[in-house]
Amino acid sequence: MDYTKLGRSDVEVSRICMGAMGFGEPVGIHKWVIGAEETEAVVKAGLEAGITFFDTAHGYNGGTSEHYLGQALRKLAKRDEVQVATKFGTRTPEEKEAGVDERGHVRACFEESLERLGMDYVDLYICHMWDYGCDMEVILRAMSELVDEGRVRAIGVSNCFAWQLAHLNDVAAYEGLHRLDSIQGHYNLLFREEEREMAPYCHAYDVSMTPYSALASGRLTRLPGAEQSKRMATDTFAKGKYDATAEEDAVIINRVHDVAEELGVTMADVSLAWLLTKVTAPVVGMTRPDRVASTVAAKDVHLTSEQIAYLEEPYVPHALVGVMAQNR
Repeated sequence: MDYTKLGRSDVEVSRICMGAMGFGEPVGIHKWVIGAEETEAVVKAGLEAGITFFDTAHGYNGGTSEHYLGQALRKLAKRDEVQVATKFGTRTPEEKEAGVDERGHVRACFEESLERLGMDYVDLYICHMWDYGCDMEVILRAMSELVDEGRVRAIGVSNCFAWQLAHLNDVAAYEGLHRLDSIQGHYNLLFREEEREMAPYCHAYDVSMTPYSALASGRLTRLPGAEQSKRMATDTFAKGKYDATAEEDAVIINRVHDVAEELGVTMADVSLAWLLTKVTAPVVGMTRPDRVASTVAAKDVHLTSEQIAYLEEPYVPHALVGVMAQNR
């Protein structure tokens, strides 16, 4: 495994991050998740493969993702040898009705996350999405306070535009707050809108890109028409992100298959190897121990400039989907 720093922080992470959205109880829209014992097995396989970076969220599966991930890591690893990221979402209508302000919301979510994880700090605390219904500068100050208190090592944001990230980091510089050192956006071979403004900004200002949906919810791991995984068959949120562009995306997926055949590796290897040439650490969901080693193997796949061009050439602009479609 290779390791690198998040932005300008001192947090060193593995270049592949294990995403924990698939851990927990089937609460809400995710019915394809795995239980506590299966989570432990996957985390164990990840640690053995050199993964030290794990990503979850306050809102994943009613909080059970944080609980199961924390339980597994406490059993299998020393705290200072792993890096844990979690995220907080927007204020609920009930919080607003009760008069909970932005700062109170951030701190309440943080305390709940710590309790579920069974930890006394997190390595990366992420604002899950831009909230037009609040003062994002207050959100930034609240996150920065947690760093000052030694309970968070670095902060980041997810699902925002480049101008929004740049604005908050300008505020941080002007007011002496802690900067945002990571951005977790939607980025893979089938959805490359982050290349327009976000990627150039991050490169220029040393902000790490740790994208989610690295394998397009499994679509970049198999040919169109092949047998679907349980997630591909039941994840309605992912279907909303990819079904509308399935015809255009199929051209790219077939090219991934071509390159995989040429190199004698898997389609997932090729898709992740491409992404690793672009970002700091992709967040990859894993729900089977036997898939972990093959996922990590992507770091040893080296694509030529011709292969990269072949994979990228068919891409056409895509409309914003998922959470980013709500950023307005």
